Amino acid sequence: MYDQHIIYPGSVENTSDGWRLGARLPYYRGQILSAVEDVALTVDGVQVPRENVRFTVRGKTYTLAQLETTYDERWEFGEVAEVSVLQPGGLTAGEHTVTAAVQLRISYLPWSPVTSCTVSATVAG
Repeated sequence: MYDQHIIYPGSVENTSDGWRLGARLPYYRGQILSAVEDVALTVDGVQVPRENVRFTVRGKTYTLAQLETTYDERWEFGEVAEVSVLQPGGLTAGEHTVTAAVQLRISYLPWSPVTSCTVSATVAG
């Protein structure tokens, strides 16, 4: 239901140390950050290494491993978090297919659902 809204429109862009995108929570309520099991990114069919991904919400940045033990912060419904990738040079200029897959631990489900979104993004040169 919320899968098509994970990647915030027009948010894929290069940064000084890689690239980033805006991501919205694919769930109808906010989640404590420790319940965010994974944020997996793929660009043009190539998986981004998990250790290169950073997650920023309300000005605080975490590695995905740090999210596992972050019990005092939340990702709220509708809030746009920044998901950044450490990648020297960032993405090449032009069109890219970007997929973001978010895996959440939901207390009343016996499995951890993965919700993904794929967009075509043009990166400026």
